[in-house]
Amino acid sequence: MMPNDDREFPAPLAAAMAVRLDLVGEDGVDFEPFEAFLPAGETTDWFRAWTGNGEVDGDGFRVFGQDGTGGYAAFWLVRPGRVLVEQPVVFLGSEGETGVVARDLGAFLWVLADGFGPWEAAVSYEPEPDWIPRPHRELTAVAEQFAPHRRATAAVVIEQATREFPDFDDIIMKLVR
Repeated sequence: MMPNDDREFPAPLAAAMAVRLDLVGEDGVDFEPFEAFLPAGETTDWFRAWTGNGEVDGDGFRVFGQDGTGGYAAFWLVRPGRVLVEQPVVFLGSEGETGVVARDLGAFLWVLADGFGPWEAAVSYEPEPDWIPRPHRELTAVAEQFAPHRRATAAVVIEQATREFPDFDDIIMKLVR
């Protein structure tokens, strides 16, 4: 697992989140990035409230943003011995939605570049009837800079992540009280 007090964004995530901050409310993507990872205590408070389980902690997540309803996007620290950027990106929604968005940070950068946010990537239905993803030039530049070898459409990235972690929802729901 990752050290619990390391809350600074890796450079690729910081670059993507800086672009996303400028896009909030302008591109139809429901994602509000944070400027740093949510502090450990707040992550535990959130995860306990989300699950209704006072016995869990938030050490398995590094939360880096939210949707408009308060659902969180996070790294799920499920790969022992692997660095943060090699951990999957997940979404836990305010209404109980769960989903694995990308297998790692490099893949997640391409989800963003393709015009999706974590919520849009995690839900299995169209977010809004008239919503269509719009690839973004600046986010594509970030993905090309930090993960050129990972280029893929959001649909491919999401499908790969879902295939690698098919039990994510079951794992999380077992913690719910």
